[in-house]
Amino acid sequence: MSLRASSVSAYKETAVRTASGGKMILMLYDAAIRQMDAAIEHIESGTRQLDLINTAVLKAQDIITELMVSLDFEKGGELAPKLFGLYRFFNEQLMEANLKKDPEPLRAVRSMMGELREAWNQVVPTTTVQGRNQNGVNIAG
Repeated sequence: MSLRASSVSAYKETAVRTASGGKMILMLYDAAIRQMDAAIEHIESGTRQLDLINTAVLKAQDIITELMVSLDFEKGGELAPKLFGLYRFFNEQLMEANLKKDPEPLRAVRSMMGELREAWNQVVPTTTVQGRNQNGVNIAG
């Protein structure tokens, strides 16, 4: 690994470790959206390297699963079960997209995640999210 690549990796790791709970959620949304964008791009390019599509979709699903397990049902009120159901729907749609190599479910989930990300972005500066999982998914790649 080059010095530049290891420096970038160290920066990303430090950013993740020092992020507030709310900032971590935004980072998870951003990473999932990046992975869905990559999967859509690979599908639309007509690549025969189906493993690239599969890897990107699975990373997005892992991130969404991390969002699911980080939900606090005691403090989350009505929102936590609703988000859980939505995240479950997202993962089902991503599984379908991956199986069929169809970009449409990816686009739909990406759009909804973009809207949720913007909502979190509005809330994060005014609140803190407690109890974030320190041993979560690697969102760097």
